[in-house]
Amino acid sequence: MIVDRTSLRRAFGAFATGVTVVTTGGDAPHGMTANSFTSVSLDPPLVLICVGHEAIMHGALRTARTFGVSVLASDQEAVARYFADNSRPLGKEQFDTVDWLPGTQTGVPLIKGAMAHFECDLRASHDGGDHTIFIGRLLSMDRGDATEALIFHQGKFLSRIGVRT
Repeated sequence: MIVDRTSLRRAFGAFATGVTVVTTGGDAPHGMTANSFTSVSLDPPLVLICVGHEAIMHGALRTARTFGVSVLASDQEAVARYFADNSRPLGKEQFDTVDWLPGTQTGVPLIKGAMAHFECDLRASHDGGDHTIFIGRLLSMDRGDATEALIFHQGKFLSRIGVRT
């Protein structure tokens, strides 16, 4: 059965997800809002992110080989929208207006105020249709003080369960 992209996107949107900012560091750091993030394994500690082939992050991950994931808190919708905006500056400049700190293991930019931070070493990549599934081995993690996550559901951000923005 062939499904049109709009219907498929709406059906996929029925599954509520957390919102992250994935980052790479180095000479040309880059950030991207992503909701395709999940834990894979506790032993060894592995996570995955899915990145579209056309995204700048796709090439940045292949070059950098390390990445960070900041799990956004409920009050960080503006950060999510910023890193989803293709008109923002590229390179180091895109982090000029965002509060961030360097990761302790890789130096990747991590978003301040996030619920959790993960630094990862790229271990594998797998074909995922129009996306690539990147598997990262955990190098460091920390849990922030925020208690409520930013959620994405049916094409909208939720800053609190049941409250659409």
